[in-house]
Amino acid sequence: MARPTLKKQIPNLQEAIKETAWKQIAELGAAVLSLRAIARELNITAPAIYNYFPSRDDLVTALIVDAFTSLTESQKSALEAGKGNDAAENLISLGIAYRSWAATYPQRYQLIFGTPIPNYEAPDDATLQPAAWALMPLIQVIQTLFVEGRLRLESLDSISKKLKPMLENWKAFVGGGFDIEVLYLAFIVWSRVHGLVMLELGHQIPAFVTDPGEVFNREASSIRLQYVK
Repeated sequence: MARPTLKKQIPNLQEAIKETAWKQIAELGAAVLSLRAIARELNITAPAIYNYFPSRDDLVTALIVDAFTSLTESQKSALEAGKGNDAAENLISLGIAYRSWAATYPQRYQLIFGTPIPNYEAPDDATLQPAAWALMPLIQVIQTLFVEGRLRLESLDSISKKLKPMLENWKAFVGGGFDIEVLYLAFIVWSRVHGLVMLELGHQIPAFVTDPGEVFNREASSIRLQYVK
């Protein structure tokens, strides 16, 4: 079958499509993402896009994978920058890097964590692995603290019979021999950091809090004090 003719030649069209999609999301929101609108913006024929993304959902999935990959790289960079530091310091650094990435790429953050897109369901086979990798730096730091005997596990309630198999399934999925308490704490620490970031990006912080970063930094330090010896 003949390849659709472009109205103009664009180097690396696949990336150009995604960049234009991010621009469209920033201006109008992910819910109204349109392949035809992207084609008009790039001055190419609509069928040319279908060679790379047969449907809007395929494009959304690609953007989600890219967003998780970008977040993962940001977290890895924070760990690399703190190489040789105490693991507890790296725990805080990861939280700060998480907030910084979200502020730098709010559209990416909202796409993977924000309001669901109507009539779109992310395919597990494409998105579960990238999502898991995004948490891996945090898991690794908490595992280091666990091995060092520095986690305050006594502050946690016992694992229920229903929760334990969930954590065991997670452990089997990510591999690496992580303790299930490490996975649980990674989820809890992430949820606390994530909650503050979502409130900030959604402009739901009380008006008298003029610098949300101060609240965030205090919470990051509080997490360290609560869970690390």
